[in-house]
Amino acid sequence: MNKRSFFSLLALVVLLGTSAPTAFAATKTSSLEFSGWIPYWRTEAGVADTIPHLKQLTEVNPFGYTVKSDGTLNDAANIKSATWQKLFKEAKAKKVRVVPTVMWSDTAAIHTVLSDPKLRAKHIKSIVSVVKENNFDGIDIDYEGKLAEDKDNYSAFLKELSAEFAKGKGNKWLMCTIEARTPPDSLYSNPSVVDIQYANDFVAINKYCDRVRLMTYDQQRADIKLNAAHKGELYAPIADPEWIKKVVALTTQTIDKKKLVLGVATYGYIYQVMPFTDGSGYGYTKLEAFNPRYGVETAAANGITPTRNAAGELSFSYVPKTTVSSLPSNKTLSALAPKGTTSANLAAAGALALAKTKGKQAPVQLVWWSDAQAIKEKVALARKLGLKGVAVFKFDGGQDPQMWSVLK
Repeated sequence: MNKRSFFSLLALVVLLGTSAPTAFAATKTSSLEFSGWIPYWRTEAGVADTIPHLKQLTEVNPFGYTVKSDGTLNDAANIKSATWQKLFKEAKAKKVRVVPTVMWSDTAAIHTVLSDPKLRAKHIKSIVSVVKENNFDGIDIDYEGKLAEDKDNYSAFLKELSAEFAKGKGNKWLMCTIEARTPPDSLYSNPSVVDIQYANDFVAINKYCDRVRLMTYDQQRADIKLNAAHKGELYAPIADPEWIKKVVALTTQTIDKKKLVLGVATYGYIYQVMPFTDGSGYGYTKLEAFNPRYGVETAAANGITPTRNAAGELSFSYVPKTTVSSLPSNKTLSALAPKGTTSANLAAAGALALAKTKGKQAPVQLVWWSDAQAIKEKVALARKLGLKGVAVFKFDGGQDPQMWSVLK
């Protein structure tokens, strides 16, 4: 997940947790490393979900720490709590790395701290102190929304932090979580006229980070080429494997595959979808995030069977019963859909037909999420692409309960 956007939606997130049954135990003989973030807002459920499956993991990431305006760390997770301490004890016993995440998305504060050598040094000292005090195996740096002008400042920060970790044979891991970079020709219709400036120096990141965790999720409508290829059908992926391949191909031009970890999401998004008046396609407005149980239960309540979509994820469209009576209902739109349309696409297909024949717009909701099968396909893709591992956002008890059986 781009976590910055996830945080902006956090107040709206539908956190419907499930208790994941213990799946058959995978072993670490796999060539892939498996890790995942446990969010501080779901500590109890996340830890309970993770502990039975530690043997499948190389690393766990408490998510975690935030940053104060002066550059010192804020313990948002209450890391000294009995719940976290139980996880750490179990992880250490099973030789699973404990590497908490520092998440920072305050653009102005990042600039203030990283551009000032004294404040940057104070920030690094705070990170190192937290790692040493808690006997963590390292730190995961997840700084999003940085300015392009801070590219060199961020690189200097990583260089200096890496040097501090290396002192006295500390053997601490520096993990870097970065945004996925869509190739310019898939992001812009005419990239030659766009002044593209990046906030991440991939060469420096490759040099100073022990692992680079790529946030290959929240694709949505970012890839204009894939959008065009799926024109006229519902298409708002969490992460289409075709998009992932592009992102990885670009990234591995400068970042070593042996360091690169593929980020995989466990959640989904609800969109309001409006057909264009000419019936040529749809416009999308993202409403909120949710965990998979919401999608499964909502589909069942409306007599709908979710469909495996073009991105290999699950989705369906429908008109909520709470929609105002002046708008076409789910039944009305479904009746307009072409014969043979699956139940998952009836509402959207009917809305498109209405636009084509009458020029009238009728909104529907699109529910789209990443389930265990979609995660399995991305694990296979990471292996096929020769990457180092897979990092899951998030372990919180709310993902598809079959997820643990595919992390192998």
